[in-house]
Parts: sequence; structure tokens; C-alpha cells
Amino acid sequence: MTDGASAKGVPPIPLADPGLQPERTSMAWARTSLAYLVAAAITLRWVPHHGAAVALVTAGLTLVALGIYAGQRRRYRDAAVGVANERLRASGGAVIVLTLCTVALGVFSVVLIVVENY
Repeated sequence: MTDGASAKGVPPIPLADPGLQPERTSMAWARTSLAYLVAAAITLRWVPHHGAAVALVTAGLTLVALGIYAGQRRRYRDAAVGVANERLRASGGAVIVLTLCTVALGVFSVVLIVVENY
């Protein structure tokens, strides 16, 4: 059974992992993306009171969530192929970028709070 990718010249994703590690990793990335979307939805309620700065935080959270979602298929394929070939590599770049985005959005949010209180 194929996922339709072989018709486009991309080999099908191997599904021979009894521990389903690629699926667990994919679900973890999906939960992270959902958490960012929930945080963006929560910050939407503060936009009328605090203006464009909070809208930037909301946009940043949404962009990070969409970025996670966009890269999820590639990360799943890489993990499935890595498990099948017994040469699995961690997606360190994605984790580092996500960490930097989280820290940047957090620092920007704290600065907004501090600046508003003065």
C-alpha cells in the first residue's frame, strides 16, 4: 500500500517499525504545533486592549505553529526511513529553531509586560 507519493516520484514511506517511533515523534510535533495555536488564540483576546505589539506575538506564535506543521511530513519520512535503515538521526535543527523561537517570543512578551507597567 502506498500513500500516493510514489506516483510523484517519491518512494513510499516504509512502515516496518514495530515500536512506531516515527508515529510517536510525529504526534509530539503535532501536539507542539497545537500548543502554539492555542497560545496564539489566547493572545488574540488581548489584542484590543494592548494593540499591535500583542498582535505581533500572536502572528509569531501562528507562524511557528504553521512552520512545525509544514515540516512534519518531511520529519516523519526521515524518521521512518531512518528506522528502516537502522540509521536514525535526530532532527536537531528543528529543535534548535523551535527553542530559539520560543525564547524570542517569551522575551518579547516579557518586554511588553515590563514596558506597559512603566
